Amino acid sequence: MKILITGATGFIGRHLVPRVLSRNHQIIAVSRDENKAIEMPWFNKVTFISYDILNNKNDPVTILGIPDMVIHLAWPGLPNYQSLFHFEHSLPASYHFLKKMILAGVSRVMVTGTCLEYGFREGSLSEDLATEPLTTYGIAKDSLRKFLQILRGQNNFNLQWVRLFYMYGPGQNSQSLLAQLDTALDNQEPIFNMSGGEQLRDYLHVEEVAERIALLVDHPDCSGMINCCNGKPISVRRLVEKRISDRGTNISLNLGCYPYPDYEPMAFWGNSAKFDRVKNPKF
Repeated sequence: MKILITGATGFIGRHLVPRVLSRNHQIIAVSRDENKAIEMPWFNKVTFISYDILNNKNDPVTILGIPDMVIHLAWPGLPNYQSLFHFEHSLPASYHFLKKMILAGVSRVMVTGTCLEYGFREGSLSEDLATEPLTTYGIAKDSLRKFLQILRGQNNFNLQWVRLFYMYGPGQNSQSLLAQLDTALDNQEPIFNMSGGEQLRDYLHVEEVAERIALLVDHPDCSGMINCCNGKPISVRRLVEKRISDRGTNISLNLGCYPYPDYEPMAFWGNSAKFDRVKNPKF
């Protein structure tokens, strides 16, 4: 199968491409930055095309061709979850790009969504919950999903909407929690400032996220909304303490230095039952 992956050099994309290649698929890797792509170990194994979905007036079908499947990861502007950029730029650009590809004949589309689509909900979150996003990022992603669902009613294509929870690992944004912690540890700083750390969150290593997405590529029968999550909550404080322990070093935590985000509940995690049925079909 010929698969086009946008955001191929991003946090998830750089890990996803080799996993999809290992499943004997052909990859059209799309990214704005060719110099970054050249540094990827998989560069010579894919067809790379430099293309900016947000700022390219050229017809994507003419430039990228018509693959069997599109995996849409590209979404700039993070980790600022409240920027107007998300629904003023990323939302319309993503929708028009995907619509053009679908109308040209693409039969399968996978898009990464976000747990922030669920809004201010506590506890275990399953895909059948109604969405109530509060952030501009969550609203934009949720709107894109709804647009595509309406489009699917008029055009026959398979849609897999993969809701991501919290991720960590190589290539993560420098402003993310564990990346900031690693920087502090590398610099041998005595104190790490953070929130109270009592929030319960759902974390997966980015390589596991990529592995799950790659598995879904070969399971078009698992369609609609799909939580990509651990399913097991961990407190932010425990996550930080575990990272410090794994690094074999010490640093004092200045708990309560930052307030808890006002757009997130204190305790939420994903229900992974739908994906688990794909991963372990006997259960």
